Amino acid sequence: MAAVDALGGPAPAVAEGELKPPFHVKLLYAFGQAIESGYLIVAGFVFFYYTAVLGLSGTMVGVALAISMCLDAVMDPLIGSFSDNLRSRFGRRLPLMALGAPLTGLALWMLFSPPLGLQPLILFTWLVVFKMSLRGVASLYNLPYAALGAEMASGYAERASVVAYRGAFGVLISIAVTILAYSYFFAGPGGIQQRAYYPAFGMGMGLMLFGAGAICCLGVWSYARQLPQPTTPGATLFGGLARELPEVFRNASFRSLFVSALLFWIAAGINGALNNHAYTFVWKMTPQLIQPVNLAFYVAIMLGVPVTRPLLNRFEKKTVILQGLGLVILSMTIVHTLRALGVFAPVGEAAVPFLMANAAVGGVGVGLLVVAYPAMMADAADEHEVLFGARREGLYFAGLGFASKAASGLGQMAAGFALDALRFPDTAHAALGATVPEHTLRLLILAWGPLAAVFGVGAGLALLPYAVSRERHAELAARLQVKRAEDVRAGRSS
Repeated sequence: MAAVDALGGPAPAVAEGELKPPFHVKLLYAFGQAIESGYLIVAGFVFFYYTAVLGLSGTMVGVALAISMCLDAVMDPLIGSFSDNLRSRFGRRLPLMALGAPLTGLALWMLFSPPLGLQPLILFTWLVVFKMSLRGVASLYNLPYAALGAEMASGYAERASVVAYRGAFGVLISIAVTILAYSYFFAGPGGIQQRAYYPAFGMGMGLMLFGAGAICCLGVWSYARQLPQPTTPGATLFGGLARELPEVFRNASFRSLFVSALLFWIAAGINGALNNHAYTFVWKMTPQLIQPVNLAFYVAIMLGVPVTRPLLNRFEKKTVILQGLGLVILSMTIVHTLRALGVFAPVGEAAVPFLMANAAVGGVGVGLLVVAYPAMMADAADEHEVLFGARREGLYFAGLGFASKAASGLGQMAAGFALDALRFPDTAHAALGATVPEHTLRLLILAWGPLAAVFGVGAGLALLPYAVSRERHAELAARLQVKRAEDVRAGRSS
């Protein structure tokens, strides 16, 4: 008979020295990925909304996004350290998640609801404040959530399984957001260039993400509160961070992952910020035509996620990430270069099949990355415990979050500068398919793809020194098992 905790939920099971959550716990845990994945899809509309709809210059929007994301990224180590050092009868992670979920929904609604008639400087301030607020409260949920996933399972392959559940649900929520956006919220006249549609879009998406986050918290509560807790007392917020942050960066495996993720997210930030501009003005596509291209991307991610598990059984995690980066780089270069050279220039419906195929290639690559990157970070956290005697999952995933946010902000800032450098016209209130000079469109395509791909290449090179192989992790796991058994005996004797 399965063990149960005091609340009637399943107690964590250990099979052959390995912590393995049951199926339903992994499934309900996966719902929490909606906060991160859903936010990222919704945030893809922010750059277009504030430039092409509200009329702010690309530079102002890019700087606003960079400020908000970089300041928010500085908060991540604080949240991660606080999560690591929190001690409560509900565990270290869930109280923060329960607070972050509703605040994320509220901040998302406000981001897409600035009052009418704001002057550019005030609109710029609104964007900074609510974009920073959104990322801050989302981090309050996401960082403990990611760290909880690393704690729920201890095996090399089982951790990849937990992340795969997360990745699969992340794709599902991405598909749901895409369909709702283009088929419901922006389906009317004017599409994504119609300002009146955005407040309802922000509110609807906020409610969806809050609901999914709440399901996760309720679903894993009983299991998570029974996980092994640290035997050392928690440190103060700033005192702990001052000691722990330099310690984290002393781990070469963490440094390699951090720089690789930083460069990848710069690439993703540039590419993602210019997506709607390229689809609308270069390929001259309506929202109804953009939708299948985006769906092809997310469906391909869904295909890439389950493929990752057999790849990880055959190859090292580092190799799988390099494979994923290679596919992403291909998706940012071939079609874009041909269009910039004028060799390939379909528009409207004629462009859709080619763009869908290109998006699918990148999606499979991203599917590999969304599983392998967090799984590698969890392995690096194990190495950290062996090297330094303390677990720092919160700070490790804060590092991953810092890289994604700061780099995405820098990428979006670069995209904003690029729009103004190209003298891209102010398209606020312009009709769909507004005329833009051909030379400007060609430069936009190069910024959208090949420029971003350069940073993707850098991400692959930065990962090469990472050294936690399958063999190394087996050694780490054995040493940690001995260490934790000794900790338990010491606790009993005291």
